[in-house]
Amino acid sequence: MSNDAPAYAVPDPFTAAPPDGAELAAHVAAKICHDLISPVSAIVSGLDLLEDEGSQDMREDAMDLIAASARKLAAALTFCRVAFGASASAETFDARELEKLARGVFDHLRADLDWAVEAPSLDKPAARALLNLAQIGGQALPTGGVARLTAGAQDEHFVITLDARGPRARLRPETAEGLKGLALSEGMAGQWVQAYYLHALVTAAGGVIVSAAEAERVTAEIRLPL
Repeated sequence: MSNDAPAYAVPDPFTAAPPDGAELAAHVAAKICHDLISPVSAIVSGLDLLEDEGSQDMREDAMDLIAASARKLAAALTFCRVAFGASASAETFDARELEKLARGVFDHLRADLDWAVEAPSLDKPAARALLNLAQIGGQALPTGGVARLTAGAQDEHFVITLDARGPRARLRPETAEGLKGLALSEGMAGQWVQAYYLHALVTAAGGVIVSAAEAERVTAEIRLPL
């Protein structure tokens, strides 16, 4: 973490007006739908090309589009199942399986993932926090770079860190608001809600989260009780 990172703090209740449970669920559902609609639409476009008798010369391209989009859709669905869903009755997750989920998302981002997670397994709150932080880190590098993730026990806490570095690394204002547990003031709700959900998840587990952004670097640290 940067020396300039802000100290852990509870948002001022007079400036933060968090959404209720139903509104937050609606925002999360909208974000998931937004993430899924692109590969679904691409699959439909590929099927339309296959059915178009005048586009038979593009059959191979259509099949490639369908295959790539199906893989992207499958990666997004399996990621969301753990990052946002109940994921059946699982209470602990193998770090290797979490790495596969995170890499499935990064396969469709410009950034690279440096997975440096030492813990062999993570409980449900930590697993969800790790995956959401990973995706936020990848999205903070729109033109490429490396997002390094670590996770392991330190003293009496389980600590998860993100260090995302790239030529245009940045934390959108709405993402920064969400990570602080603040209500969306302006900007895109889809960028805000995942960060707010992560803050709420960490807080509900008795933990704290802090983030910082500087030139070509975005950092974040989550501390959860053991």
